[in-house]
Amino acid sequence: MLERSVDIATADGTMPVFVTCPESGGPFAPVVLFMDIWGFRELLRDIARRIGTVGYAAVVPNFYYRAGGVSFDHRLPDGRTRSLIDLPQADKDEIFAVRRHLTDDMVIADCAALLAFFDADGTIRGGPVGSMGWCMGGRHVIRAAGALAERFRATVSLHPTELVGEDGPGAACRDAPRCAGEVYIGYGERDPYTPPRVVETVGAAFAAAPAGFEHIVHAGARHGYAIPDRDVFDKHAAARDWERAFAIYRRVLD
Repeated sequence: MLERSVDIATADGTMPVFVTCPESGGPFAPVVLFMDIWGFRELLRDIARRIGTVGYAAVVPNFYYRAGGVSFDHRLPDGRTRSLIDLPQADKDEIFAVRRHLTDDMVIADCAALLAFFDADGTIRGGPVGSMGWCMGGRHVIRAAGALAERFRATVSLHPTELVGEDGPGAACRDAPRCAGEVYIGYGERDPYTPPRVVETVGAAFAAAPAGFEHIVHAGARHGYAIPDRDVFDKHAAARDWERAFAIYRRVLD
């Protein structure tokens, strides 16, 4: 595998990006990983490596670059990442302050800069782009698919937040009519951010949309279930998501 770190110019500064792909056989279709609230870190690079080994250019942008590229790491004694809900209030406030600084419009603008980078890079194939996102990134992949539907066409959203609403972050569900290609959402049955009414609302929106759509509500899974080092990691649910993600990438990107 080949790995590199690049700096991409955006309207708001310079965005660090990690790229990994196979050593030969390119150019490769890109899959963009949209970080969760914890930020850009080695775990996301490891997930990118998993995607890259099967023949894609896996790309991890640091969307927190406007806030200095900060990331957060709160762990239990056994090394697992501690759930946000269990953190002291001061730590929650710090994390959410950075999260609120990053708007969906900023992420969409950053994605446009990524597309320009892809089109100029010899190891990355032009054409459709895949994505995978968790938590806030699970919303961002849908916003990107709606705003940049001509390119973001293989969309995987895992335990997303704020999908339903009239404006701002909650407007992701309203992007459904603009999405193309295929969209998959993995939900946790015990995720407070996606109760049944949200799952039903999102499903109805995509049922009337042109994109192929599938979702799974994983029995017993909690918010954050798909992240390998989380205290709530559910390996069975995550495996089901990986099966569907790679199937979508094969159908749309290969």
